[in-house]
Amino acid sequence: MRADLGNVSTRLVALGSATILSVTGVVVIAAGPASASGGRATPGAAGLGDRLYPLLGNGGYDVQNYDLSLTYPQKDPAQQVSGDVTITAVATQNLSRFDLDFGGDAVGAVTVNGKPARFTRSGDELIITPKRALPSHRKFTVRVSGFKATPIEADADSPAGFVRTPDGTIVAGQPDETHNLYPSNDHPRDKATYTIRITNPVGWTGTANGVQVSSREKSGQVVSVYRENHPMASELIQVAVGDFITYDRGKAGGVPVRDVVPRRLAGELLPKAADEMNEIPWMQGKVGKYPFENYGTLVIDAVLGFALETQTLSLFDTWWFSLPSYVLDPVAAHELAHQWFGDSVAPWEWSDVWQNEGHATWYEYEYALETGNLENYSGYTNLTDLYKSIYARGDQLRAKYGPSAQPIKADSIWDVFNPNVYDGGAIVLFALQQKVGDAKFRQIERAWVSKYKDKSASTGDFIRLASTVSGQNLTSFLTDWLYSAKTPPMPGHPDWTVTPVTATTASTLAAPSARAHR
Repeated sequence: MRADLGNVSTRLVALGSATILSVTGVVVIAAGPASASGGRATPGAAGLGDRLYPLLGNGGYDVQNYDLSLTYPQKDPAQQVSGDVTITAVATQNLSRFDLDFGGDAVGAVTVNGKPARFTRSGDELIITPKRALPSHRKFTVRVSGFKATPIEADADSPAGFVRTPDGTIVAGQPDETHNLYPSNDHPRDKATYTIRITNPVGWTGTANGVQVSSREKSGQVVSVYRENHPMASELIQVAVGDFITYDRGKAGGVPVRDVVPRRLAGELLPKAADEMNEIPWMQGKVGKYPFENYGTLVIDAVLGFALETQTLSLFDTWWFSLPSYVLDPVAAHELAHQWFGDSVAPWEWSDVWQNEGHATWYEYEYALETGNLENYSGYTNLTDLYKSIYARGDQLRAKYGPSAQPIKADSIWDVFNPNVYDGGAIVLFALQQKVGDAKFRQIERAWVSKYKDKSASTGDFIRLASTVSGQNLTSFLTDWLYSAKTPPMPGHPDWTVTPVTATTASTLAAPSARAHR
């Protein structure tokens, strides 16, 4: 995701977008009945204990696959959608009951291993009690049938997950909004593969992550099936259904590319997305093979407030496509970079989001430089001067938002996806490059996306890998850069200084606007 904090013609600063779950209490659950495998069966936790989103995700199981079916009965972007989802998971404890995240309108029925199961709802928790306790380390299936969800209007100040536009609906789930559409374990720590089945009226188009494996018409309806074989975090799902067209651009760097845009705006929007054909081989040259089956751009006519790296199909609103190419193209490179950093390698918890945004910002700036657009884009002619300006704001950003790897709070969407996980994350990478040298730095980047491909990884994982690849113990160095309240000295640049934090600078430091890209 990417945000504009000021004059877009001179400076774009990265931000993100989040909707917050406020959790102030502790839920204590008593032990349940014995499991058939022996040992006491207990309820799975109502959350994964994420520092910023404690009730996001659920404990007690690990999802392997989602088989999701969604039905759009009419050509009406505001309509209520119905669906069924079958989740294949492995219990990680003897389970007497477990939760799914779901904030939609209603649930019809629930079965576990084919048997009817009791369920209740509490806020965004769908609490499921199977007929028999589920044994640890055993696979099980849960099917939620007849759930319903209604899209809401796009709002740049309050991202909503399941969004309607004049042409149809899309999903913008990062970080905690996907479960407003369908029941899930809605945390990037629990990635899974997906089959997505879309039923919509003839004349509308349904597109989702991954590769289309079938499409058929029956009784005035089109049923399209997509398969994402690479594990995907729930927050990265994309289901775009409406009066869209899908445009096949061919291959770039061996990667099939397809774009999805409103039919009525195709002539205007499609030419502006063409630079992705240059961005893909450029990015592969930086960090290696593209990690998924295909790629593309989805553009919607709405005030969404951000661009977003939904897996294999990055999402933009038309505001971004109204900007000159020297702005749009680096932002598009940012979202593409996320396919490696944030999608293929997902964060272990949301405090690790600097790994997504710092890296995407790094390659955004490099792309602007190497395409001759850096000065128009940032106001600087070279990256050293750009990073010097970011460094100077380091203490102010840490004071206002917290260190890059430890945002202070999650009270608003801008607290987590804040400038210090974007530019602040990028300056951490610049410091690492200065410390180990460019050759070792590039090895670290490639090793990171290779070792943790299709996985979720933590800041601690990054520190350990960087130390191993560089042959240096970087624990203290990177811990200071990622967690300290004060900005450390910049290696190789002893003359660089940090602007002191005063009451005036703290109060006037630019706050995020409603223009972001994640």
